[in-house]
Amino acid sequence: MTARALPAENITLDSLPVTALKRVGSRVAELLAKLGIHTVQDVLFHLPLRYQDRTRVAPIGALRVGDEVSIIVEVQLSEIKLGRRRPLPRILAPTALGHPARRMLLVRVADGSGSMLLRFFHFSAQQQSAFARGARVRCFGEVRSGPGMLEMVHPEYRIIKDAVVQDAPEVDEFLTPVYPATEGVQQNTLRALTQQALDLMREGVLRDELPPQIMAQLRLPSLTEALAYVHRPPPDAPLQMLLEGQHPAQQRLAFEELLAHHLSLRLLRNKTTQQRAPQLHVPGVLMQRLLNALSFTLTGAQQRVLGEIIHDLRRDHPMQRLVQGDVGSGKTVVAACAVLHTVEAGFQAAVMAPTELLAEQHLQNFTAWLTPLGIEVAWLSGKLTGKAWQGVVERLTSGQATVVVGTHALFQEGVTFANLGLIVVDEQHRFGVHQRLALREKGVQYDGGKGRYPHQLIMTATPIPRTLAMTAYADLDSSVIDELPPGRTPVETVVVADTRRADVVERVRNACRAGRQAYWVCTLIEESDVQGRTSVAGGRMPEATEMLQCQTATDTALRLTEALPELRVGLIHGRLKSQEKQQIMATFKAGALDLLVATTVIEVGVDVPNASLMIIENAERLGMAQLHQLRGRVGRGTQSSSCVLMYHAPLSADGRARLAALRETNDGFEIARRDLALRGPGEVLGTRQSGMLQLHIADLVRDQALIPRIEQAAVLLLECYPERVPALIKRWLGDAARYGEV
Repeated sequence: MTARALPAENITLDSLPVTALKRVGSRVAELLAKLGIHTVQDVLFHLPLRYQDRTRVAPIGALRVGDEVSIIVEVQLSEIKLGRRRPLPRILAPTALGHPARRMLLVRVADGSGSMLLRFFHFSAQQQSAFARGARVRCFGEVRSGPGMLEMVHPEYRIIKDAVVQDAPEVDEFLTPVYPATEGVQQNTLRALTQQALDLMREGVLRDELPPQIMAQLRLPSLTEALAYVHRPPPDAPLQMLLEGQHPAQQRLAFEELLAHHLSLRLLRNKTTQQRAPQLHVPGVLMQRLLNALSFTLTGAQQRVLGEIIHDLRRDHPMQRLVQGDVGSGKTVVAACAVLHTVEAGFQAAVMAPTELLAEQHLQNFTAWLTPLGIEVAWLSGKLTGKAWQGVVERLTSGQATVVVGTHALFQEGVTFANLGLIVVDEQHRFGVHQRLALREKGVQYDGGKGRYPHQLIMTATPIPRTLAMTAYADLDSSVIDELPPGRTPVETVVVADTRRADVVERVRNACRAGRQAYWVCTLIEESDVQGRTSVAGGRMPEATEMLQCQTATDTALRLTEALPELRVGLIHGRLKSQEKQQIMATFKAGALDLLVATTVIEVGVDVPNASLMIIENAERLGMAQLHQLRGRVGRGTQSSSCVLMYHAPLSADGRARLAALRETNDGFEIARRDLALRGPGEVLGTRQSGMLQLHIADLVRDQALIPRIEQAAVLLLECYPERVPALIKRWLGDAARYGEV
């Protein structure tokens, strides 16, 4: 499919709408928009995820499990067989009988070197008849191990009707790219559109925004050469190098993409430093009264970070500080000191947390610390309704409420502040930059037409490796609380198979008999167990998944109550009302329960010093950061503590690596480094759904050696070529670039 002719001379591809391509009407354009494709340039920068080699045909006799190959075969036999579906979990099963049997089309094929099976679960009568005995078929798919022989499940195929010379079969001219897709947009469509865009690139204008000085230093291909290569690699291209993202063409594009992200955050930082903020010059009487009342003394790291925060609060532009600290390092009390400094200066402070349970824990802490000082702490969450909601909003608007703790409800429409001076955002990576900036906008006060912005303190217990922080949080100053309070002992972590459940139950019995308390955490049900499940970052999980999780915890609590009749067993999960959860946690903290069975709602914010044993069931289902957070619920007292990671065999390679990391280290920064290497920045930061750091081709682990040159290039562009910066940012970030304009 060739492209339409360009509508005008020297038209730039960034201004040419995608509808200029053949077979792109309004409906297809609407679907492409979901992928961020609006212009022909966007098509070019919608880059392949990986490649398939269809440039040669492989004999069946040479195939190995895991190969993705093209084969040309002859049908020997086709038949329909019945197979039973995997039963749904008990809570979701529509009947006691589960699902009925499903039909499968099995096609046995051969090519002279061997035979294999093609398996289809979805097929039509026409497809079935096409696989007649003797028919020749060209297939492409992944080779799997089947019962008795190798097989391909739902391969791409076409029936060969024309005479094809066996010694010279038809093959593809290039390696086949596999693109990010969406429902309604197939790979063949994306490949055809890309070919049209490449044709137009040779005719039209695609500006290379990198100056000659930078290109000379990089010694990498030009922009058009790089794009042509990554979209259509030749048959002799080094496939492994391409799959690893190490080819010079990919590195050229990765450099530009990381540069665009870095520039966008630099602009955001520059804009912030030009804004006004209240200068909070006070002697710190309230803060000192709190410190005198505490039963502990701040660590040296806490004092250092608090000093950095107070210094920022006294300046005339908004503080934008990220405070990182491992589990239990004491970030919350540092934030409380910053809140008191703000209140003493006559301004309001808002503390936002991503979940009800964590927000409630902050409410308890801030209430306990601030109430003796004569400061009432307000509460605002989505569960408040009617007069209760309206009452809190009115007190915030009038300035009567000086400190408020809440969830994302704090930045909902209708919530206004009289004089917001400080925003504290906990677990920032669960919100995404849009929500953080939305709350910041609520605190803007206008004086003579100029805005005055609140200070912002962002906290996270998920340590971020330096390379990632330099790229993802380049708009923030960073502080690290790298010291744990005295008396805290490292948690011993062991990994055991669930076949040793009886031993683990006995370990719980012994710990509780010794006067200690224990957690037993039930993790999420696997995604494959719930049809249609989707992930929601920072929000409520889908109803069916939440029900399954709670059902699992309920069943586990019943079994443990039967196995440990002498122990007092409690249960907490996400479907309980807030008041019920608070009551259960208060009962456990008071020592009236020995064992608390819980879902992952206890991941953050729960502090019970007497709890010294943590059991995490099906630990292989969780990421390293979440396991580290859960483990942090024990070891908060002076006695030795343990965490048992119980897994269900077989473990995947990634699952084995995650559990090994937890067993080998208690250092949150080392765990974060390994987590980044395994899962990538989008997962570690929780930004896959937030519109930030959606990298197309760059990889922050693989490409970290580029960072110093990227910083140098950013300085050169901003000083000597500022007119090129907006186009470069828009090319790679698209609509996501707008977060810097909030």
